[in-house]
Amino acid sequence: MRRSLEDLIANADALADKFENYEPSADDFDAPLPPLMAVKLAAFRRAQAERELATAITQAREAKVSWRTLGEAIGTTGEAARQRYTKSAS
Repeated sequence: MRRSLEDLIANADALADKFENYEPSADDFDAPLPPLMAVKLAAFRRAQAERELATAITQAREAKVSWRTLGEAIGTTGEAARQRYTKSAS
């Protein structure tokens, strides 16, 4: 059975009201993520961390911090840090 336009609009309005009046419960924040969503969230966080690290390295290089010191700070060699972040630090 097809729904009328009026039925669809009434349903949309009811859903909008439910959404606008929603009050989250404590359980809403503790619900486990579906596995694929957990992977996507972790990838998003990793990308954000990489952007923050690149910005921090650029600022450190502008402050004349050596590549060796930066490499030690991120757990690698100065040469590896220079190769990885030289474009963002230029």
